Order: sequence, then C-alpha cells, then structure tokens
Amino acid sequence: MAVCLVERAHDPTAAGRLQAAGLPAPLARALAARGIVSPDELELAIGDIHAPGLLTRCHEAASLLANAIEQHQRLLIVADYDCDGATACALALRGLRAMGAEVDYLVPNRFEFGYGLTPELVDLAAQRRPDWIITVDNGVASVDGVARANALGIRVVITDHHLPGDRLPAARAIVNPNQPGCDFPSKNLAGVGVMFYVLVALRAELRGRGRYGQADQPRLGSLLDLVALGTVADLVRLDRNNRTLVSAGLENIRRGRMQPGLAALFQVAGRDASRARTDDLGFSIAPRINAAGRLTDMTVGVECLVCDDFDRALHLARQLDQLNHERRQLESEMQVDALIEIDPVGLEERRSIVLFNERWHQGIVGLVASRIKERYHRPTIAFAPADEPMLRGSGRSIDGIHLRDTLDRVTKAAPQLIERFGGHAMAAGLTLRQEHLETFTRAFEAATRASADPSLFTRSVATDGALTGGEIGPELVAAIEAIVWGQGFAAPLFVNDFEVLEQRLVQSRHLQLTLGLDRARLPAIWFGHVEALPPRARLAYRPKFDEFRGLRRISLQIEYAAL
Repeated sequence: MAVCLVERAHDPTAAGRLQAAGLPAPLARALAARGIVSPDELELAIGDIHAPGLLTRCHEAASLLANAIEQHQRLLIVADYDCDGATACALALRGLRAMGAEVDYLVPNRFEFGYGLTPELVDLAAQRRPDWIITVDNGVASVDGVARANALGIRVVITDHHLPGDRLPAARAIVNPNQPGCDFPSKNLAGVGVMFYVLVALRAELRGRGRYGQADQPRLGSLLDLVALGTVADLVRLDRNNRTLVSAGLENIRRGRMQPGLAALFQVAGRDASRARTDDLGFSIAPRINAAGRLTDMTVGVECLVCDDFDRALHLARQLDQLNHERRQLESEMQVDALIEIDPVGLEERRSIVLFNERWHQGIVGLVASRIKERYHRPTIAFAPADEPMLRGSGRSIDGIHLRDTLDRVTKAAPQLIERFGGHAMAAGLTLRQEHLETFTRAFEAATRASADPSLFTRSVATDGALTGGEIGPELVAAIEAIVWGQGFAAPLFVNDFEVLEQRLVQSRHLQLTLGLDRARLPAIWFGHVEALPPRARLAYRPKFDEFRGLRRISLQIEYAAL
C-alpha cells in the first residue's frame, strides 16, 4: 500500500540520554519520538500503577460488593461479547470467587440481545434470581436496562470504559474512567482493566474488615495474564499504566503462570508462550476468543478462560480455533463483496464509506469495516441484516475522526435515523431501519465532512527514519522486542531505499523478497501483498526475528511502500 511516509520528530537530548543508558541509537530515537525522556520510564513495576482511589466510585463499588459477599448474596456478571468482555468476565469470576463470592455469569448472544444491559437481557438475567448484576465492559449507556433491573429489585454495579451518553444509568455505583467527574489519570483502561481495579479495591476493603492479612489475601497478580490479553485485544491506547499491566501479564505468561485456557490457546495457535509478546495476544489469541462472540456466543470463550482442567481447556480452545477458521472464511468472502460494491468513481472526493449486503453476517461486519478503512483511509460502516426491518452496523474510523461523536451529530441533526448507537473514537456500533440506509449514508457523509480537517484523509504514516545495513541486527531487534508495544505506542517503523534483488509470491498471497542495503542482502516478507515491486523501492518495515527449521535470522516485515 503506497502512502506518504513522514519521519517522526524526536528530542535529541532525550535520545542521547536513552542511548547513554545502553539502548541502540535507532531505538533511543524511536522512544524519544514517543515522549520517553528517561530510562526510568521503561521500568514497568506493577506496584507503580495508579491507585484505585483515583478511580471515581471504585471504593464505593468495592464496599457494596464486600457487603454482598458477607451477606451471601448472589452476584451475576453480565459481560460484553468480545475478548475484552470475555477476559473481564473471567477475571471477575476468578477474583470474586477467590474472595468468597457466590457468582455466576451471563454473556448475551449479540444476535438476540444486541449490545449492553438491555431490558430484555435483564429479564433473562432475572431468571437466575441474582441480588446483584455486575456489568463488565458494558453498561454505562444502559439507562433502560438498569431501570428495569431496579424495578425488579436487582441492584446494579457498572464497570465499563466506554463513553457515556447524555444520561447515566441509575446504578448503585458506576466505575468508569470516562464518566463525568472522574479524574483517573489513565482514561485508556480497557474493560478488563477497570474490573481489575475493582477487585484490587475489593480485596483492600475486605482486608480492612479483617477478612485477610497481607500474607493470606488472594493473589490477584496471578490474573494479570487476563488483563494483558483483554487490554491488547481491545486496542486501547497503551499509556504507561496500561503498558505496566500488559508487561506484568506477559511476564506471567512467559513464566508459565497463566490460566490453563490461555496456555491451551497458545498451544492451538502454535505460539511459544515462553516468548509471548503483544503481537501474539493481539493477532493469535484474541481472534480465536472473538470468533466465539462473532459467530455463536461468547460462552465457550469464557468457559475456556475459567476452566482449571487443562484437558478440558484444550478441548474448548480447539472449538475456538475451529470457529476462528470459519470466521476467516466468512470474512474473506465478505471482503470480496465489499470491494466489488465500492464504486471507485469519486471515491477520492468522499469522506466516508457505508456498505450493506443482505448476505453478510452481523458478527463479521466490524472486521470488514476495519479492512475497508485500512484500504481506503476513510471512516467505514458496514451493515448486515438483523431482525426485519432492522440493520445492524459496525464502524471503524481513522485518526482524528471520532466515530461515536460523528454518529451523535447525525442523531442530533436527524433523530429519526439511528435507533441505537454506542462506542468510542475508533469503533462504534449502531442499529437502524433498512428504509433509512440511503438517508443515513448521506447524513454520515455530511457529519464527517463537517467535523474533519480535509488533511486527515491523506494517508500518511509516521516512521522512525532510516537504518544503515550494519544497524539491522540481533542487538537492535532484541532491544525492540524487550519493550511492550501496542496501540498508541507503536513498535518502531523504519524506512529505507532498497534494491529489490529477488521477489516471488508464497502461498499465492504474500510477497517474499531479498532486499539490498549497503551491500547487505536482507530477507523480507510483505504479508497480504501480491503486486511486484520495481527494481528500487522506498519501503517502511519492522526488523523481526524469523525462525525456520530451528534457524533464527533477521527478516524485514514490510508494511508500506512510499508514494
């Protein structure tokens, strides 16, 4: 994909300080460009995360849950149906049970109940006769659902991280760093991160009541593998607080201190847990869990993560793996449909893309929207049929265009168009009547144009400059891989002018290359790219360790070609 490659600016003084601490010069420059000014900022100790007391109503929620545990009241977790929701649910179940709670869970089928704590879902939950509903990774927009629970005498605690609507639900406590009046320093917690904070506060509350001492309290650190997985999977920004949580979870995984279900997922994915990195979580493990929520329901994903018997966990992980294979096939077919449907005439002038196909699967439209957004660099919403006459859509956005706020502008301009919507800056979901699709398409385009600087639609990619052939080696790659990278803290992306010495297709869909730089011959791979390159090309890449038949070498993973 041809793009405009722009080198990130960096502070030379900070880069020099990092290099003096022993980091390779290219990595020092890359870290300085991401705002790291001191080697101390790379030391991620779990004891340094922000205190739960800074998270509004966290201690209040902990007190309510402590009372419920002491009074032997029944708790019911209501989770979202993605990987963040599944890990948050598993975390809540394991953590609350370790503290003596009587707790069960319910994950809605997205095709029957839609998103969040709806009144219909509350009626289903009421059949379990809970005293409390605890939402994880949802609930902050569930005004009607909480009202229904209150009417049935079921008390609600909401733990969420999504942006609230104009009104907050009348829950007993809402723990959400993005709710009005919350000054928690990290607004980027995933749903699983919020639940982890609630459990830490609950443990402190029970300790204060004399139930535990420091020596015999539940070890919540053993659950950080779940926190790491959900945080990476949900693509929240990896600020320092989130990087610390993810780093601690990855360390647990590498040492084999993980839930049996996660170990089983690493096995079926063919990944080495002892070398686990964020890429493994985001691209190998999370899609297998998400496949359950996309195609059926998330129960098998949650069961895999809460199972303590490895053989059963492996059986469940294989089910998830099979679902993921089915998901990939569906996604591939739908993506072809989408590319056929898009009219290239005038596409450069448009600011948004809206797609619908009556054959599409509701659970996969978000992935299609993501692929099309990446290809055309436009906010994209893809719709599939839901219950007649409704359509259910999922959208993805580009940097600088807040998708949920754009949908909010559509609703304010034309209140009749959207039945329900929710989400955040980069992703959102919505429901509308099929008869309103064309009108919505025009309204979404208008709202996007009105709110966005035209320069946002020119694709540019920030890089970390050029390397010499001598700098591309094991020392640099090992130093890069020792750091936690992810959303908002991207791994270094370098750019060079290469001689293209050899190129051929492998598996009919990847371009395998031999590149020349400073008399060095460098193997490279461009996944998902089939077009041949000219004899010289300006390429953006990431150096990686590549292992094949027991041999380890450096390979360049190509990401972009310059315009």
